[in-house]
Amino acid sequence: MKLKVIIITSCLIAIGVVLYLLVSGPKASDPIDYYAKNSDLNNGEYIYLAAGCSSCHVEEGSKNKYLLAGGQKFETAFGTFRAPNISNSIEFGIGSWEFKDFYNALKLGQDPDGQHYFPAFPYTAYSKMKDQDIIDLWTFWKTLPSSDTPNKDHNLPFFFDIRRNIGVWKSLYMSDEFVNGEQDRATYLVEALAHCTECHTPRNFLGALENAKWFEGAQDPSGKGRIPGITTQDLGWTNDEIVEYLSSGFTPDYDVVGGKMASVVENISKLTKTDKELIAEYLLRIK
Repeated sequence: MKLKVIIITSCLIAIGVVLYLLVSGPKASDPIDYYAKNSDLNNGEYIYLAAGCSSCHVEEGSKNKYLLAGGQKFETAFGTFRAPNISNSIEFGIGSWEFKDFYNALKLGQDPDGQHYFPAFPYTAYSKMKDQDIIDLWTFWKTLPSSDTPNKDHNLPFFFDIRRNIGVWKSLYMSDEFVNGEQDRATYLVEALAHCTECHTPRNFLGALENAKWFEGAQDPSGKGRIPGITTQDLGWTNDEIVEYLSSGFTPDYDVVGGKMASVVENISKLTKTDKELIAEYLLRIK
């Protein structure tokens, strides 16, 4: 009887290990021939601004929004993350990458070796980006300056620092589907490029967005303060007032944007008025 229990237990453990390895392993993407596609440098810069790449990856206090030297610190309940150098430095950045590496980082949240990135990098949003926009972004990216600033390590407690576990997390919470029912440019701008929900939606105990509370506000990841809700009811602004805020940083009460949001507005302000109106239209759908 005891031998039978040992055999059954061993089999269950073996099955569990196999399932874990299958679920947590790297994923493959359909290959895209970058050189067979036409690219638009101007659209690439536009996508760079809409996606807010500089908001996290420039050095703290840097005036050059195109020098992605990394280093900013993000404190969360899961530990402290450091934004990496993603400039064109071959030694410290992503200067040695090929297009497929860039594509897989955005679409799959994986590095060139197949290791999972931690979802502090908002690839759950970027994974919904259109292939052509990624191609254009990469074309623009290769024009950016290089920085030889060394990367700083994340400071994460045991278990949360195991990248393989992120593969399980992805299988549970990463989706190609938009939360909003509409499949239009407004949804694309907000949910994929600008990834507004990454800050303005609460998360569960595993750090995944609670879609049932979309844009209802969230605890600041550092544990200090709260990020406001921006549903129609929470915000209480008109379309024109939202567009003005995204253009100038001024609220209807003549307050001014601050903190991390200042960098977001700095980028979004450079988008066309039409796109800012679409972002406002999306927010006014959220009741």
